[in-house]
Amino acid sequence: QLFATLDPTLRSADIPQLGKVVMADTVGFIRQLPHSLVDAFRATLEETAQATLLLHVVDAHDENSDDHILAVNQVLEEIGAQDVAQLLVFNKADLLENSPYYPGYAEHDKDGKITKIWVSARTGGGLDLLREALQGRLSSGRVHGMVHLGPSQGQIRAQLYALKAVQNETLNDEGGWDIVINLTNYQWQKLCQQHSELAQIFVAL
Repeated sequence: QLFATLDPTLRSADIPQLGKVVMADTVGFIRQLPHSLVDAFRATLEETAQATLLLHVVDAHDENSDDHILAVNQVLEEIGAQDVAQLLVFNKADLLENSPYYPGYAEHDKDGKITKIWVSARTGGGLDLLREALQGRLSSGRVHGMVHLGPSQGQIRAQLYALKAVQNETLNDEGGWDIVINLTNYQWQKLCQQHSELAQIFVAL
């Protein structure tokens, strides 16, 4: 229901070899949004900039789908989410006629990662492959290692916990913390932009 809520819907899902992941279903992207709602929608959509992976769901049966994709990408750039990894999911592929695309069809990049996938939420076609794509995209590009934090670096420690990146923690001789972390490369790069010293106190495991 349009405008029923501005809050994202959160759901957990079990992904093989990864465990639980949290999916946030944001409000739909709407062109020519009334000015009175722009700020409210922007605050909600800005949460996408914190995502590990964006599932950009497109109506494959809509003849204007290319225009919609362009409009969404423009909004993503405006809110600073243009660099977040993205997986295009074309729904309603079961309605396509005389088309090479069908539920379960996928396109890959040069590294073999799925970048586009066609599915049908109505029939379930392609959803198993979508789960495999999620596993592949979320398991790659992760940073695993240990950071040696001093007692004055509590803010970094708090941010790592907020990202649920902490796997183990022990007190060190300086009164700080040695923390084993596991997070996405995107999250790591964002942290390094805020704290330039991280690169010097990180040891890969």
